[in-house]
Amino acid sequence: MELDQAIEFFAFFGGIESQIKIDFFDDLEEVVIHHILPQMKEFENLINPSYLLEAPYRNLLIAIARGDGKLINIFRRAKINESVGRELIFQLVDLGILQIEASRENPLRAHPKQKIKKHLRSYRIQSKVRFVKPFMRFWFGFVEPYKREIELDKTQRFLENFRMHQDRCISLSFEQLSNILLEEYYDSKDPLVSKGGYWDHNSEFDILGMSRSKKIVLGECKYKGRKVCKNELNKLKDKAIYSGIAVDTFVLFSKNGFSNELRGAAEQNLLLFELEDFKRLLL
Repeated sequence: MELDQAIEFFAFFGGIESQIKIDFFDDLEEVVIHHILPQMKEFENLINPSYLLEAPYRNLLIAIARGDGKLINIFRRAKINESVGRELIFQLVDLGILQIEASRENPLRAHPKQKIKKHLRSYRIQSKVRFVKPFMRFWFGFVEPYKREIELDKTQRFLENFRMHQDRCISLSFEQLSNILLEEYYDSKDPLVSKGGYWDHNSEFDILGMSRSKKIVLGECKYKGRKVCKNELNKLKDKAIYSGIAVDTFVLFSKNGFSNELRGAAEQNLLLFELEDFKRLLL
């Protein structure tokens, strides 16, 4: 299996590899059509505990799988009271279904009486919630919302949704794997004491790491069918300035490599990782 194919299959079936038998040498969509849908009940049995398939857990998990992960947005999408939603999420974290990625944004007020701009007065700093196993995100983001239709052999809406959003699902896994690869890269040099995504009221970044020596690493992950060009680096730098992040090293991850202009850029504070570098995670 090619590495990009392995990443794509991991984005949908990660976490249940030892529990299923699938011919992974087929196209991803073909695997879904010919393996997942005909054996839907068998795969549904992998959802444990089974009450996750019932309200209110089902509604909450679908909202997490199909949204941006921010808590308030999840509760709105799931139509669940915030206090109830938080209690459910803590239960699911204890079960190992979810993990919480805390926001690292600084408070808008340095002291209680500080005035803030009018458009930010309703703004709330939010943590994000992610699935521990990619398979759970696939199931609640793609299968569960259309399960009744699939049981009636009506798969059109499921397939339309799958084709529309599968790239986003793969990109999320690529982002998480990129964070792991970056952590491993720095482990023997200047270990990262903080890592993961970063978001504030100005921008959002796939990667922001801080090393033991307080060096800031900021990066983006591009799982696209073309090479990443220097313009992507320039946009990342602009976003960093807009968010007031003093960056020591910029890092870019790309499925399809980098343009000659970007490779030839005389940037000492730039790291470039492409698909071949991810083989280190298989060792």
